[in-house]
Amino acid sequence: MKIYQTHKAPNPRRVRMFLAEKNIEMNYQEVDIAAGDNLTPEMKVKNPTTKLPFLELDDGTCIGETVAICRYFEELEPESPLMGRSALEKAQVEMWQRRVEFHLLQPVSMCFVHSTGFFKDRMKPIAEWGSASGENAIAYFEALNEHLSKSEYLVGDYFSIADITLLCTIDFARVVKIRVDEKYTHILDWYERVSSRESAKA
Repeated sequence: MKIYQTHKAPNPRRVRMFLAEKNIEMNYQEVDIAAGDNLTPEMKVKNPTTKLPFLELDDGTCIGETVAICRYFEELEPESPLMGRSALEKAQVEMWQRRVEFHLLQPVSMCFVHSTGFFKDRMKPIAEWGSASGENAIAYFEALNEHLSKSEYLVGDYFSIADITLLCTIDFARVVKIRVDEKYTHILDWYERVSSRESAKA
């Protein structure tokens, strides 16, 4: 099996970190999205959305979407779970995963796409929307900092896929000059804990 990815993008890194935490080795095939290699007819057969990453199994079955890929490996290798250990914890992980995706990852992504014009050959960037998206991402740090003042990780003392998503988002946000302000000490403490994990190098 192998995973198609663009190494510098946040979503492939989320999968790499997830697999690193589980000590799962993987073959990766780099795809040049700037050149549109993900848009070829051959690639669209494998992955109709054209988004990366996606997993291709040995029998040719393909699984797209970051969390779906992680779910597949969570079920294959349930030891050291990253998506929750109890019914409550699973729900809390899902809750924080979605909150980080909706309130931080998506706005940062929209800021990148619309502010840089990286994909202007295949979409119309709207600079105002890029700017507003960046502001929305920055605004979320307030609530996030408050939550982390009472919690070691996003879900209590349990490191999960939600923390992986948050780390990858914060690191990617630097591309559009979004950084965690020094006043958000609880986020910065959390960041130091998570970025020091071996999987953060993935």
